[in-house]
Amino acid sequence: MVRFKNRWLLVEFIPSTTPGPSAAPHLTGKDIFAALRQSVIVHFGDVGWGAVGSSLNVKYFSPTTGLCIIRVARDPYRIAWGALTLLSSIEGQTYTPNVVHVSGTIKHAQLAAIEHNRVVIARFRARANTPAGYQDSYEDYLERSTRELENLQD
Repeated sequence: MVRFKNRWLLVEFIPSTTPGPSAAPHLTGKDIFAALRQSVIVHFGDVGWGAVGSSLNVKYFSPTTGLCIIRVARDPYRIAWGALTLLSSIEGQTYTPNVVHVSGTIKHAQLAAIEHNRVVIARFRARANTPAGYQDSYEDYLERSTRELENLQD
């Protein structure tokens, strides 16, 4: 029995047109997949798409933080990473993709995503000058996103 080995890319999409750290609410995982597919085809041609196309999958996307988990086969994962780096716009809006973490298992991608969400929420709170014990809507978001991330299956 042969196991398919994957790489999991944890990517943050930062909108370039708005000063806020959250992504546009209309962006979806399907939009990201379509833009990434187009970027692979434009920059790496049909050979590049043939290498990554069968394994490329957007497993998770959070419109609140712009965080996305993408699965791709282990051997051609650098093609997908390069296409992400060269990606300039999704659905007409300009984004800067930031690859936060690359891992070999979904579990490590989940842990990195949970930690990244905590860091982003801490930045939001620091900008708002809220005390450490202050109860806000970010707590609910952290709990909800942690549950969603932990429930992801390979």
